Amino acid sequence: MSLPRCRVCDRSDLELILDLGRTALANRFLTPEMAAEHEPIYPLRLVRCDGCGLVQIDETVPPEELFGHYLYLSQTSDLVKLHAEHLAQHFTERYGLVPSDLILEVASNDGTVLQPFRSRGYRVLGVEPAANIAEMARDVGIETECAFFSLATAQRLRKTNGPARLVLARHVLAHVADLHGLVQGLEHILAPNGLVAVEVPHLLPFHRNLEYDTVYHEHLCYFSVGVIETLFAQHGLELIDVEEAPIHGGSVVVTAQRRSGPNFARSSVEEILYQEEDAGLHRADAWADFAARAEESRDRLNGEIAVLLERGKRLAGYGAAAKGMTLLAYCGIDARRVPYIVDKSPLKQGRFTPGHRIPVYESEYLVHDRPDVVLLLAWNFADEIVAQQAEYRKVGGRFLLPLPEPHYWGEARRAAMVRM
Repeated sequence: MSLPRCRVCDRSDLELILDLGRTALANRFLTPEMAAEHEPIYPLRLVRCDGCGLVQIDETVPPEELFGHYLYLSQTSDLVKLHAEHLAQHFTERYGLVPSDLILEVASNDGTVLQPFRSRGYRVLGVEPAANIAEMARDVGIETECAFFSLATAQRLRKTNGPARLVLARHVLAHVADLHGLVQGLEHILAPNGLVAVEVPHLLPFHRNLEYDTVYHEHLCYFSVGVIETLFAQHGLELIDVEEAPIHGGSVVVTAQRRSGPNFARSSVEEILYQEEDAGLHRADAWADFAARAEESRDRLNGEIAVLLERGKRLAGYGAAAKGMTLLAYCGIDARRVPYIVDKSPLKQGRFTPGHRIPVYESEYLVHDRPDVVLLLAWNFADEIVAQQAEYRKVGGRFLLPLPEPHYWGEARRAAMVRM
């Protein structure tokens, strides 16, 4: 469904930033039986609201089609586990949580982020719409409600579980078409001294580091802290803290409370708002530059791959991540150039990528096959992946990172192009 108006302020003056073409759904990996089927494709266009500054896509795919049966698992990333431990320690120490407090997570996935809270003795409850993933969370002892979070869900859960002292909403705000309904639900389920911690990929590193591959149909919106402040204020919530996090290419954890709540706002809020203003995130010319850099980066990556193939080098990909599917589609990279991709997730192994039908194997296959170069599609986990693939590197393997410009891991960017 095409979007005629901004999802935050309802204005209609949406300006095109970047047209990524018509693409398949980035997490709809195909079984061998599905590989012969016709795939649904949708326009993927990044636009900006000239009113509130929200960067968003102008197409909404029904959430049931995106999230009913999901293939992303938090547990496959060591970085996510470390980040979850940090969140539990941070909120425990800064805000004095006690064991009787309810910690609720919206879009809780397999329960990985709630585990450190549970191990500290808190009551935890996950809300996860994907039935297969919710069942995995229950299997490891995380009570999980299988539902999309909304005001109606919040009303029901408050009646059965009481109010929440802390509501976590990690990397879900971008996935929701009805932002106002979600925020109303967050406000409703809060205890009087409750906190909402929303984690989103931050628009500042998105713009600075040219993270156009973060754009796919699940990600409807791309947030600055300024836009979150505007959205939350409409529903009686005020920001009190912002913490930057390196996860997922550069994120922010934005903490809020009910207006006039017990906590004073920290200086971090004003500091990040100043940085966003200084970077020009609300100016059209900054986004015109972003589009030009994206086209240049795409052309340089395609040129690098062409040179490798001309020299007889063999390529593979690492990371069957949704962001990688956007990059493959925008750059026109198919199985003739990257004949397979490896990934740690057992849910994606044995399937084919959406759009280009590239097979996905287990990550150990790299050492067996020994391709000369691996295109690192999950570049946001580069250090973790390279460390895991030490054996592949010992036999001469190299990792090519595509953004913000193509470069090899461990080598200077401009000087790192093909010397093989």
